[in-house]
Amino acid sequence: MSISEEIKKKSLRYNIQSWSKQGNLDPIVVEKSDNIYYWDYDGNRYTDMSSQLVNMNLGHGNKEIAEAIKKQADKFCFLSPAIAVESRADLAELVVNLLPDNFAKVFFTNAGADANENAIKMARMYTGRKKIFSRYRSYHGSSFGAGNLTGEPRRYPLEPGIPGFVKFFDPYVYREKINFASEKEAADFYVGKLREQILYENPGDVAAIVMETITGSNGVIIPPDGYLAGVRKICDEFGIMMICDEVMAGFGRTGKMFAFENWGIKPDIVTFAKGVTCGYTQLGGVAVSKQIAEYFNDHFLSCGLTYSGHPLSCAAGVACVKYYKEHNVLDNVQKVGKVLGEILEDLKKKHACIGDVRYIGLFSAIELVKDRETKEPIVAYGADTKGIMPSIIGELKKKYFMTYSHENMVLVAPPLIITEKQLREEMKKMDEVLSWVDKTYIK
Repeated sequence: MSISEEIKKKSLRYNIQSWSKQGNLDPIVVEKSDNIYYWDYDGNRYTDMSSQLVNMNLGHGNKEIAEAIKKQADKFCFLSPAIAVESRADLAELVVNLLPDNFAKVFFTNAGADANENAIKMARMYTGRKKIFSRYRSYHGSSFGAGNLTGEPRRYPLEPGIPGFVKFFDPYVYREKINFASEKEAADFYVGKLREQILYENPGDVAAIVMETITGSNGVIIPPDGYLAGVRKICDEFGIMMICDEVMAGFGRTGKMFAFENWGIKPDIVTFAKGVTCGYTQLGGVAVSKQIAEYFNDHFLSCGLTYSGHPLSCAAGVACVKYYKEHNVLDNVQKVGKVLGEILEDLKKKHACIGDVRYIGLFSAIELVKDRETKEPIVAYGADTKGIMPSIIGELKKKYFMTYSHENMVLVAPPLIITEKQLREEMKKMDEVLSWVDKTYIK
């Protein structure tokens, strides 16, 4: 038995893989990775066009991040969150300085889900209110609190849910039956419906509105201009905390360090993970405004994690933030992201299976439909019983183009270090597969 076969056999026998039936798994066995690529034991090179789970923003094999982790390990690997540690303090300072001037402090977590868990706890403690608004197409994590924040079907196993979680609809303009004359008109419509719903839930009971700044895996739904400003106005009117979940969209993914910067608003709380350490170690965090930070100077903060601000992870985070700045990563995202947008628009013109393409920076989704006029999805929302989307992802995999799908969306979100040449090379494969989709699934 080869090394590859032995690893796969052991993996299938002892590991439980997330979001899948366990009986028919066939994982790639990876030997090494570098830049935007990884290789199996047979020497096949795969291109990581989703940054794994949209977290490896700086790609694979980054020596500066690895060296920072090694350097910290030589000093010590762990000390309690109650002890002042250089890497923890340095990263908190760096993150606060990346955020708008109303931010003051960071509470570190292990990942995005518990960042969102602790964010809503803080909002409830700070406001003294209980209700939390979040959107139907959102994904905020699968732990119990974050899973109740989540609006899409991955929350179902957690139901009946926790009292006080209220859902509202995303500004999903493509799927709306109203033909808006402008982005402003769309924004006013969605903000107006949200305000009306808050009035019927009693604004004095609402602690926070939690949103993925840009809805991520559920379709890269980009808010129309004026939407986030409208939500900010509602929060100011009723004393509600505005929480932006930047777990996926943050740390350069959109061409700005944080996605909300594209619309010039200032949240009260920002949650982050993924791109802060780019997968080299686990880390998340909750950044809070000066007012919230000051509140907890003389009010007990009922939040705690053994590994809050793990020194190794914080060292990786410091290295990542420095790398973003020193290597002008945001400039590359803006430059190559423009090319990605042009390619996607060309694909939309060419392929009947594409209903819509949405993109900002290196964050994009291709929405597949059976019919452009009716916008009927290529698969029913919620479940793909015929295995259409897995088949499409499988065709991409045959060309060593690695990404994932959700409902009728194919995500394209490569590492932020990708070059224009690499992008064009890979998107030719996407073009070929979409031609296959046209022939196979479109009447």
